[in-house]
Amino acid sequence: MWTRSSRLWGGKNFDIFLQEDNNTLDELIVVGYGTQRKVDLTGSVGSVGGKTLADRKSTSIATSLQGAVAGVTVTRSGNEPSNEGGDIKVRGITTIGDSTPLVIIDGVPGDMSSVSSEDIENISVLKDAASASIYGSRAAAGVILITTKRGQKERINISYNIEYGSEIPTANVDFVDITRYLEMTNELRYNDNPSGGLYQDYSQDQVENWLEYNQTDPNKYPNTDWRKLVLKDSALRCMHRVNISGGSKVIQTNASFTYNKTDGLYNGLDYKRYMTKVNNDINITDWLHASIDFSFNKKEANSPVTDPYTLVRYLPPIYAATWDDGRIADGKGANIYALVNYGGFNKKDIFQFSGKAQIDIRPLPSLRFSAIFAPNFVITKQKSFQKELPWTTAEDPDVIGGYLISSTKLSEFRNDSKSYNAQFLANYNETFNGHSIGVMAGYETNYYFYEGLTATKDKFEVSDFPYMDIAPNNQVYDSGNAYETALMSFFGRLSYNYKNRYLIQANCRWDGSSRFAKKYRWGMFPSISGAWVLSEEPFFNIGKEAISFMKVRVSYGTLGNERIGNYPYQSLISTGRGLFVNSKGEAVEEMTAAQRNYVIENISWETTYSIDAGLDLYFLNNRLSLTADYYNKKTKDMLLALEIPDYVGYGNPEKNTGDMYTNGFELTLGWKDNVGDFFYGVNFNLSDFKSKMGNLGGTQFLGDQVKLEGSEFNEWYGYVSDGLFLTQEDLDNSRN
Repeated sequence: MWTRSSRLWGGKNFDIFLQEDNNTLDELIVVGYGTQRKVDLTGSVGSVGGKTLADRKSTSIATSLQGAVAGVTVTRSGNEPSNEGGDIKVRGITTIGDSTPLVIIDGVPGDMSSVSSEDIENISVLKDAASASIYGSRAAAGVILITTKRGQKERINISYNIEYGSEIPTANVDFVDITRYLEMTNELRYNDNPSGGLYQDYSQDQVENWLEYNQTDPNKYPNTDWRKLVLKDSALRCMHRVNISGGSKVIQTNASFTYNKTDGLYNGLDYKRYMTKVNNDINITDWLHASIDFSFNKKEANSPVTDPYTLVRYLPPIYAATWDDGRIADGKGANIYALVNYGGFNKKDIFQFSGKAQIDIRPLPSLRFSAIFAPNFVITKQKSFQKELPWTTAEDPDVIGGYLISSTKLSEFRNDSKSYNAQFLANYNETFNGHSIGVMAGYETNYYFYEGLTATKDKFEVSDFPYMDIAPNNQVYDSGNAYETALMSFFGRLSYNYKNRYLIQANCRWDGSSRFAKKYRWGMFPSISGAWVLSEEPFFNIGKEAISFMKVRVSYGTLGNERIGNYPYQSLISTGRGLFVNSKGEAVEEMTAAQRNYVIENISWETTYSIDAGLDLYFLNNRLSLTADYYNKKTKDMLLALEIPDYVGYGNPEKNTGDMYTNGFELTLGWKDNVGDFFYGVNFNLSDFKSKMGNLGGTQFLGDQVKLEGSEFNEWYGYVSDGLFLTQEDLDNSRN
């Protein structure tokens, strides 16, 4: 609360007391192809502000989303600094195939890792069919909408931020010392063969005096702490950022330049990002508006040719990493210290340029037409240089005892991709006599092209020149491939609101994908949702002091998945090289070609049917909030490999034959308040889901984790232990 003193006509002073408004229900939430007030939402949409993400101080937006939105789970499959993406799931698993959500950046498809968290204004997560079906065939796994910051009509602001920090492992595995290792190895042998005695691998003298012998003869009696030798306790990171924002009534600009560097926990591992993002808004006239955005990113990832995390835990301390004079030792033939520091490197550079041009025409205050064109280009260069790595004996530096890496080999990769997105949108919104109507219609097309090239040469005679020229020409391996996909869509949305009390919304999208044959490539994905705001009813006034806002939501809709391979309906020819004998009896190499897999032409979309019921409650003048959702999803026509007899001579074809069922709940509890000028808030969310396999057409996915009809997705599978025989009595009392 704050006061302002004003002098009005008549000379009197009035003190006006302004109370801070804690009501966040009128804030705008980004939804598909537009925005809506939070109070008007009929679907399940999660939202998190850019400041919240930036405060988490992570270079990975996916990691910053962890725990921020109910129903969104994030896991990382690797520890490298360059592993930005993470594995994001929105409301669980919906298919055996690709269950990653669609990412939309400023209205067009994009890559989450191409945006700096400091540039984000807001992230919205479309979780149910009512909110996500406007994206149709790409939305079965949910949609994440990212909105970046834009310039304001004010004086220019220039800021420079610098941050330094460190990455520290959450936990490390503790290892026994070398004496205990020797004892345990002997115990292992004794358990296998008690008649051999207690000291089968190592003598009693070695067990009791190894550490003492190490002081005088470390080559014969090593004591190597592999983790301490290879891994660091922490890794430094830094961020430099320049931001320029502002503009006039005609042009507003927000430009940022960000540099990130994160070191790894071992030598040769680091990651750098150079990111430029510029958003421009141009107010040409009162009815004509344009925006021109572009970004340029460069990423550099460096790492050794060998990841140490497995071997550094497996190698026993009784093997030397280096001899006492510093030369490389054998390390049981897997000297991870030498492999990391001298075995070669991987270097990956990614260059990305993306842009967006948009024109908005508003002939009437309630009507707006928009045209958007957004290109995106990505160039990836990767070099993997593996160096020949011998080790010499402890006694003689001139005698090679063996090789940790047997030859010097270079592999280079060049991957290029380009994509284009074009949209034409029409929005109409009108309010009269308590009625609010919104209509949106649009057309969108996406085109994507990828091209890749790989070249490898082996048996280099020089180990310090990572270029192809000096390798033997008879040790060349190369390959190349390319593919393209396209998607065309028509979509629309109709919403109705009566006195902020009764809300209804219908969405529909009609998609055509190049991944399917012409007869089967079009699919329709409708949804309908409604909400009843009980707190706006006249009879609810009696509870206003306790319950500030109460809304009940329900939705039903269909979503699709077209990410099922590039040409699954076509009879593809696989080529190769083979040796043949010509008419002269000579062996010659010729190209071979054959159809590998049987193909079923009439495959089509995987379709997910989704039901959601939700409740939104605000208490105590909107300071306390509660949101609860229950959902149930069924995915039909999943593409699975259909088993055919081996005598047909082809691999198994893909067919729409699988079902999956997912249900779960979400609960979000929040509190916002202020004490004087100090504002604070806290949020808690809880969610759970279960994905269960339905009919799989007789197909089974077996292994440590299985997918069987009736099982959960990737259910752990194995034998259940009935116990261990520890004594003779256990054996005597066991069942026959």
